[in-house]
Amino acid sequence: MSDIEHASIGYLSHAGDYSLRNTRALSGVTQLWSDAFARAMAEQVSDTGSVSTDIIPVAADPATGEPLGGTQALGLIVDQRQLPVEGTPRTPPVPLHLPIAEFELDLLPKPAQPFSVSDMIEQQRNLNFDSGWVRPLVLDPPQADPGPAPQQRPLHLPIAEFEWDLADKPALPLDPETIDAQQRHLDFDNGWARPLILQNLRLAA
Repeated sequence: MSDIEHASIGYLSHAGDYSLRNTRALSGVTQLWSDAFARAMAEQVSDTGSVSTDIIPVAADPATGEPLGGTQALGLIVDQRQLPVEGTPRTPPVPLHLPIAEFELDLLPKPAQPFSVSDMIEQQRNLNFDSGWVRPLVLDPPQADPGPAPQQRPLHLPIAEFEWDLADKPALPLDPETIDAQQRHLDFDNGWARPLILQNLRLAA
């Protein structure tokens, strides 16, 4: 940090001042960017062909020589400022009207139709029957002398040891042909198949 020297404003030292070095580096970088930009513009011009260099004449006042573009823009601004501006009246929001059945009688359910004379007579007859006969009989039933209760009897459970109809039916005896076939198969197994299998097992072991 001891190499950094701060010179006074307006004075550039040629030795030991990093500000001069920074200025030179930045000037070199700026020159490189300028060259690159000029080269890119030259390539673009060569690709697109000749570039028109005609200068578009600017309209000016013949008396004073002042360009008329600014005068026209100022005239448009003044005309816009002088336009009549009318304010739009703003009314406060109106409360939302909700139809409520207590106030909107059209929303109430329609009244029921009155009963006819015959219906009223039928209802009164049913009411008199319930009040004069059914209700007293239900609330105060007639007291009757209770009769003898049924006597207890033993519960009948079907058990196979005593109910032989529930036991399994005995198997039917085999006929002589079936007995001879079974005996022949047994002799074949005991005399030939069983000894052969046992011998094969011994050899394998």
